[in-house]
Amino acid sequence: MEWFEQARAAEQLGDWDAAITLVSAQAECYSTDHYMHNNHLWHMDLLARSERLPELMELARTDVHARRRLNRSLRERGMEAALRSRAKDGDRDALYVFVRLLCETNRAQTAYLAVQDLGPEDQYAHQIVARFRSPSSGAQ
Repeated sequence: MEWFEQARAAEQLGDWDAAITLVSAQAECYSTDHYMHNNHLWHMDLLARSERLPELMELARTDVHARRRLNRSLRERGMEAALRSRAKDGDRDALYVFVRLLCETNRAQTAYLAVQDLGPEDQYAHQIVARFRSPSSGAQ
């Protein structure tokens, strides 16, 4: 059985330690080998799904893929305060995820205020809010 078959089997069984160990040994961020890069993304996903947020947070300091997966994981868990804190600390992706979450849960005005507070000069964050506040979107 190949390593990836062992990793998939471990993942399906919820044996996160085994899956993470197998995948991380074959993973490399921004590798020219697309398999290694895809394995890196798989590794980040395994960390999130196994709820190893401290490990993901540590990697997120220097790894954009870990940072993005962490932010999505925080959103999935409804951890708005953590997203807001990360945005306040300068994580632009956290800001965008936070603003989208607010807008998608009918809190466009709160999202607008968050952008004013956390990224008043961030045009993309303003664009996200504008899409939800436009008359054609039906959002208020």
